[in-house]
Amino acid sequence: MSERLQPGDIAPAFTLPDADGNEVSLADHKGRKVIVYFYPAALTPGCTKQACDFTDNLDVLAAAGYDVIGVSPDKPEKLAKFREQEHLKVTLVGDPEKEVLAAYGAFGEKKLYGKTVTGVIRSTVVVDEEGKVEHAFYNVKATGHVAKIIKDLGI
Repeated sequence: MSERLQPGDIAPAFTLPDADGNEVSLADHKGRKVIVYFYPAALTPGCTKQACDFTDNLDVLAAAGYDVIGVSPDKPEKLAKFREQEHLKVTLVGDPEKEVLAAYGAFGEKKLYGKTVTGVIRSTVVVDEEGKVEHAFYNVKATGHVAKIIKDLGI
């Protein structure tokens, strides 16, 4: 089980392929705040709702100085299909090796329908301009989470 990040921690660096196969790095966003959210699988109901919520609020978040990156264990081809099918505007990156998911504490044991399983823990980490963790939310709900983040960040 990976350690959960705490405010003040240095956010683990990463470079992952996006839906077009281009590399996206956390370092590319230095000087801006970044909301990195982790979700189990593209093209599933909860993950679609969450990605659509982020897309619908992208302008509000961007105006407040936040970039948004969604991370899942999916391959770029599936992310591209997800983006096209749902008209998503958020940056989606794939972590099939689950190394970044683990580094952020977003992969490990969780409860699913009363059973303990190993998988992606729906999580959101807000990284400040200096690359430090500002907020870390774990075991979040897919629905209503974006509204809660906006409220918690005072946007």
